[in-house]
Amino acid sequence: MTIRVVIVDDQGMVRTGFGVLLNAQPDIEVAGEAADGAEGLRRIAELRPDVVLMDVRMPVMDGLEATRRLLADAGEDAPKVLMLTTFDLDDYVYEALRAGASGFLLKDASATELSDAVRVVAAGDALLSPSVTRRLIAEFSRLGGPRAPSRKRLEQLTQRETEVLALVARGLSNGEIAGRLVVAEQTVKTHFGRILMKLGLRDRPQAIVYAYEVGLVRPGD
Repeated sequence: MTIRVVIVDDQGMVRTGFGVLLNAQPDIEVAGEAADGAEGLRRIAELRPDVVLMDVRMPVMDGLEATRRLLADAGEDAPKVLMLTTFDLDDYVYEALRAGASGFLLKDASATELSDAVRVVAAGDALLSPSVTRRLIAEFSRLGGPRAPSRKRLEQLTQRETEVLALVARGLSNGEIAGRLVVAEQTVKTHFGRILMKLGLRDRPQAIVYAYEVGLVRPGD
């Protein structure tokens, strides 16, 4: 099945370059593009893509606000949003993940990195590099502790699921968690799928945000 993409970026060269690279892939099609967040929302509503490449800094409406509006009341058919940044330690990392972005991609990504990133988020996974995870942890440290007082939803998780969530929040991959717990990687994926379902979360970035907000893990743990 072809993955349909909309590129939202105020730089024409970025839109053109990414468009050429993605259209060269047999399983990816660039359905449209936009030069700012407001135009992007209109194009996304019209074209209904699977993945949106969304620049962070744009005129009229930035990518953060556009992502927030796009995903605020989104259902299961909402597109996945991959934020485009010049630096992977972008100031907007935390807010973008809270808004529902599925990950981050540097604008100097290679053709392979770009197409792989689109496939990853289209499949429902998240693209969150270790550096972005460290940035997220640093932001929680700056904010000074949990932002959401209620841990009630955590009670729905089993002890093992809680353990898996804590390790995810520390930035470990499924393979690393499997090694730590001495279980199969597929078992970790199954646990994590149940965690998302029970907590009503979309993906890995949202799970990390949730774990820090309720104080399940804290910076420096």
